[in-house]
Amino acid sequence: MLARKALSVERYLEEEAASPVKREFFRGFAYAMAGASALHNRVALNLAARFLEAARPRGCRVYMSDMKLRIRDEAVYYPDVMVVCGEGPPHPYYEEAPCVLVEVLSPATEALDRREKRAMYLSLESLQVYLLVDPERRRFTVYRRTPEGFVEEESKEVYIPCLDLRLSLEDALRL
Repeated sequence: MLARKALSVERYLEEEAASPVKREFFRGFAYAMAGASALHNRVALNLAARFLEAARPRGCRVYMSDMKLRIRDEAVYYPDVMVVCGEGPPHPYYEEAPCVLVEVLSPATEALDRREKRAMYLSLESLQVYLLVDPERRRFTVYRRTPEGFVEEESKEVYIPCLDLRLSLEDALRL
């Protein structure tokens, strides 16, 4: 078995631009991503559509799973849904300062979304809400920024401050 050599984030980004396989990056290593289910895609699209309605008048940008999020030199992910409010993107292929990140849980990704990605996402100064959507258990797990830090809540509704938007679980799960 060959040992893999760690990549710099710059090298990963160069390789990713030409890669036929979508890969995420964490602390020197790239990991191939699996495809998503129809339910996963519908939930992400429902949320992105709701966010887009509220984002346009505010000059915010909404992305689905093909836009990268760069977190310093440590990680590059493809969040299921990302909202960025502020100046134009610093790079045409990634963003760095989202106010909202959404991951739709699946059995294959739940542990990663709840541990590694949560830790990385909550380290972003711009982030106001990290939303995990569990379509199987029909619930939101919300990490909401407060003056004291992030608070975790289980809920069927979430308020998105940067979009001034209230979002219900039914909005997300609508077929």
